[in-house]
Amino acid sequence: MRRLLLVRHGETAWNAAKILQGQADIELSERGRAQALALAPVLRHWAPDEAWTSDLQRTRQTAALLGWPAATVDARWREADLGDWTSRDVYDLTAQEPARYQRWRDGIEAPPGGESMPDFRQRVGAAIDALRARDGDLLVITHGGVIRAVLAQTLALTSDRVVAVEPGSLTAIDMSASPRLLAFNLTAFGLDVQTTD
Repeated sequence: MRRLLLVRHGETAWNAAKILQGQADIELSERGRAQALALAPVLRHWAPDEAWTSDLQRTRQTAALLGWPAATVDARWREADLGDWTSRDVYDLTAQEPARYQRWRDGIEAPPGGESMPDFRQRVGAAIDALRARDGDLLVITHGGVIRAVLAQTLALTSDRVVAVEPGSLTAIDMSASPRLLAFNLTAFGLDVQTTD
């Protein structure tokens, strides 16, 4: 592949309320649909050749709104399983377990009952490896934790060195022999995006 284009799904009601989703299958909110539609003309500029998506509905809905309703579904691109933290309020969690929450955000420790960090990284690495032999620019509609894991594996940008990507954002990596970050956390929501289409 030449370039790997990573899109985080649009916002859900749980994102807006600061509730951890993990692998809970939550649909896009109205704002999330608007974010995906706003990003579509930006993504057309990048002109990906093929697209993949996680199997969770928020990514599949985002893919359809971006113009890729038939994107290949691959469960390896789904978010980490957050175990006991699924459906937890971030504010409550940070008040009750601030150090453990920070270790999770830094990619050091998994939530209790959740997918281990080595297992998560191995799953994401296998998803990347499955695309390496393909030609062209490849689009993956996925999740914030997955995007951070890809950055760690391809660019050595560990989670503790990267801010969380916004819902409905694009991150692009040149996947040449020496990978380079081309764009990070690029959003178009709220902007007057003009297209010539």
